[in-house]
Amino acid sequence: MTYSVAANEKACFYVMTDKPGKKIGFYFAVQQGGSFDIDYEVVGPRDDVILEGQQEKQADYVFTANDVGEYSFCFTNEMSTFAEKLIDFEILVEHEVRPEFQKDASGKEQPQTLTEMEETIFRLSGDLTNIARTQRYFRTRENRNAATVASTESRMFWFSLLESLAIISMAVLQTLVIKSFFNVKKGGV
Repeated sequence: MTYSVAANEKACFYVMTDKPGKKIGFYFAVQQGGSFDIDYEVVGPRDDVILEGQQEKQADYVFTANDVGEYSFCFTNEMSTFAEKLIDFEILVEHEVRPEFQKDASGKEQPQTLTEMEETIFRLSGDLTNIARTQRYFRTRENRNAATVASTESRMFWFSLLESLAIISMAVLQTLVIKSFFNVKKGGV
């Protein structure tokens, strides 16, 4: 999801978990605005701070939701007085399949073994997640680099314009000075 955080704004997004032990994936990257940084905070259902950071450009975390309830993910742009920040973020509650334990004849719990097909599917799922994260990283880098190029291009334009005006004004000034050398006042030698 992409969201624009205005100057001096605090924007929060919420996720509910219905069972303890679920994995929550949290990714964000600042795409535009200011120095490409933002403050963030992740708070659990008991109002305990799970993650926080100041002036971060991007982050990618996965943590275990030990408590059932609402988790809040807040972005704060209070350090900026006029710069709006465009952030790209994703919050995922990952439903990780865990092996079920079955009791054998003696009453001991034995883990159920996964078939080769299930293991391959889990590996592919992990690989696809890594590919998606890498693509998000490269998209963020591309946006930042495009902003740097645009900024450099603008500076070069204004510097070239100023330089051209300086050269033209020097040429006019030199012409006037040389012309004044050859101007002779009437009536005097």
